[in-house]
Amino acid sequence: MSKVLGFVGLGAMGIPLSGRLLDAGYDVIGFDLNPVQLKEFVDRGGRAATSLKALADEAETILLSLPTPDIVDRVTLGEGGLSGGNAVKTIVDLSTTGSVMAASVNDRLKVSGIDFIDSPVSGGRGGAIKGTLAVMYSGSKAKFDVLHPVLSVFGKPFYVGDKAGQAQTMKLVNNLLSAAAMAATSEAVAMGVKAGLDPSIMIDVINAGSGMSTASRDKFPKSILTRNFDYGFATGLMFKDVRLCMEESRHLGVEMPVATSVHEAWKKTNDMLGAEKDFTTIIQMVEQSMGVVVKPHQK
Repeated sequence: MSKVLGFVGLGAMGIPLSGRLLDAGYDVIGFDLNPVQLKEFVDRGGRAATSLKALADEAETILLSLPTPDIVDRVTLGEGGLSGGNAVKTIVDLSTTGSVMAASVNDRLKVSGIDFIDSPVSGGRGGAIKGTLAVMYSGSKAKFDVLHPVLSVFGKPFYVGDKAGQAQTMKLVNNLLSAAAMAATSEAVAMGVKAGLDPSIMIDVINAGSGMSTASRDKFPKSILTRNFDYGFATGLMFKDVRLCMEESRHLGVEMPVATSVHEAWKKTNDMLGAEKDFTTIIQMVEQSMGVVVKPHQK
């Protein structure tokens, strides 16, 4: 496999992911509409492409880290998009787009002789920086074996199936559980604060008991109890992931009442506080509802 890779989307996840590829010795050509992010990538050692087509004229394998399904669609198949390139043969989508979109893009790119691999990642910006992400993959097993060294730079790759979109379903299942843990832990801790409990002690007890989750273990200590709200993942993106999960459930014809409640909590947070806010601010939505502030007691 060529050591030249393309990378589109140099945001909160894209910068550390592309940086890890550079550190691993790959020649990475990047593209992003944000000049600040593109400069950060170049300063890191990458090469900047002047356009999507220019990138696809040089790199056979291109990775995407983009925020929404419609942007993935435009970048791959829109006017001046990657599908018009002369060199590109494989596009690996690290984004969260949902299985329906992944299957649609896969089918349309096949016409141009391009393999589309959905390979979403889980573990957040911290995992991207450390190289400890869970990397889900669905598509050709032979292609998985070829791409394994690249995907391993990001963390641990998992082959979940040969059907386009299966990795996206796996990602939505994972993110639903993460979203549910954040919503439920926020409500539970706020209720305890309403009863007079110290939230820092509550989190210590929860993490020593059966209620522990990544929300209580990682997000509360780092970003909620400190009141920094800086975990590095936007409320709008979490809401998008839960919404995609609900769309998936409807597509499959299954009822998910718990997921429906989780979706409502994230929609309310998104509407009340804004899509750009850190997703740990869901506690602020709960605080307003209960009339409390989740802040450790003074020692």
